[in-house]
Amino acid sequence: MVRAKAARGSQLDGSSEQAADEWGPFGRPLFDDPSARALSRVGVVDVGSNSVRLVVFDGAARSPAFFYNEKVMAGLGDGMVETGRLSPEGKVRALSAIRRFQILAESMGITPLTAVATAAMREAEDGPEFRREIEAATGLRLFVIDGEEEARLSAQGVLLGWPGAYGLVCDIGGSSMELAELRDGKVGRRVTSQLGPFRLKSIKGGKRALRKHIKDVVTELQETFGAQRDRLFLVGGSWRAIARIDMERRNYPLAVLHEYRMSRKSLLATIDYIAESEIEDLRLRCGLGQARMALVPIAAEVLRALVATFKPHDIAISSYGIREGLLYEQMPQRLRDRDPLIEACRFAEAKDARMPGFGRRLYDFILPLFRSTPDERKRIIKAACLLHDVSWRAHPDYRHEVCFDNATRANLGGLDHRERVFLGVCLLHRYKNSRTGSPFEPLFALLSPEELREAEIVGKAMRFGAMLTVQSEDLMGHLDWFPKKKRLEMHLAAGAEGLFGEVTEARFNTLATALGAETRVIRPKG
Repeated sequence: MVRAKAARGSQLDGSSEQAADEWGPFGRPLFDDPSARALSRVGVVDVGSNSVRLVVFDGAARSPAFFYNEKVMAGLGDGMVETGRLSPEGKVRALSAIRRFQILAESMGITPLTAVATAAMREAEDGPEFRREIEAATGLRLFVIDGEEEARLSAQGVLLGWPGAYGLVCDIGGSSMELAELRDGKVGRRVTSQLGPFRLKSIKGGKRALRKHIKDVVTELQETFGAQRDRLFLVGGSWRAIARIDMERRNYPLAVLHEYRMSRKSLLATIDYIAESEIEDLRLRCGLGQARMALVPIAAEVLRALVATFKPHDIAISSYGIREGLLYEQMPQRLRDRDPLIEACRFAEAKDARMPGFGRRLYDFILPLFRSTPDERKRIIKAACLLHDVSWRAHPDYRHEVCFDNATRANLGGLDHRERVFLGVCLLHRYKNSRTGSPFEPLFALLSPEELREAEIVGKAMRFGAMLTVQSEDLMGHLDWFPKKKRLEMHLAAGAEGLFGEVTEARFNTLATALGAETRVIRPKG
């Protein structure tokens, strides 16, 4: 029922000079230049038991963005338990999707694609035959990975977004479910099981028999892993659908699934809510597809058993999985060690800001206001400074809204929902003094009054500092902040007194008001 394997390193060494066809599922080397921050477009096809998906990555190498993302709910594994073969209809839909993906990739100039397949393709009698059919029809070489490798790649996908993550990664597909440990930013033990909804549909004896079967398997998994009381990372479409339902039940204001957090109590309440609801009505309210929703009630019972057995500290949704794990696999350690949030913001600044590079100087300029701020918060402030000018093309009346919207909904890793909103409020106040009457007010409730005040101060400090945008760092002058005396000082640089004009002074005073401080402007002598 459960197969386990000890942790191992990469299957392939990215520095070797093997022929292209020997790279296996990891494709050609992507990161030959470890100093490169930009990632050329790379396409990955994931042929799962339920869905077939093409993702094209672009952007910062350490924090790739989804340039293109399309899936087809082919249902290859549907009925495989009874027949031992792939779904005939699923094969037609999957082949059609892959044909389309290959044409799209050629038009984007990103062939060859990296393509992997999981449980249905590796276990079906006609899996090898269908694999050959795909290659003959499209030229796409499909690599079938085993369950333990699937678990490892999913866990590495989590590491792409959460460097140094710890806990248990659970990836559910249509025909299998994988678990992998994360400790100190590395993948540990991992197992594969047959707890996929397609398989569980065949369990006879009703809901009681289904729950007993699931509990028995999960108990065996728990005996394999031992205590796992840290974070439970959930990877897979069924888990994301359950999280979407949790958001609907709670009337949660931010519809971003990646890094969405749930407590055990909230999640168990949502699982009961699913069991008690009319499924079609729930599907429509949550905007879920029929094929996905059909598997949710069974997946919810698996999750109930996982949470009850492992008792994680909390639960987090990861939109990163196998596909992102394939990228992480090839990253040199120097690239893996970078902060994904900061790398993404640096990339955005270099691409879109009027004066790329000024974000670092702006951060250094306002840093005296935040000397005692924890490092975890300082990195969000640094991200805000890097992003402070990337939305300048928006209409002036709406820049504050565009900034907030981008920060809270952008494809960014390395920050949770509260940090997203904090970042958004910082950037909102970069362009607007007041947030009263904002359409984003429901999201502000995710922060405490103290956090909102701190974000406002960051924004107003950036708003003031942006008035000193000059090529030479020496001309910016510097700030001094005396929190006990509640005094804010601006030291003007020699030869740059003219920068401190009427509007600049007004913004300086607005910042001081937010701090509850008196002001002092110190001009150069002579």
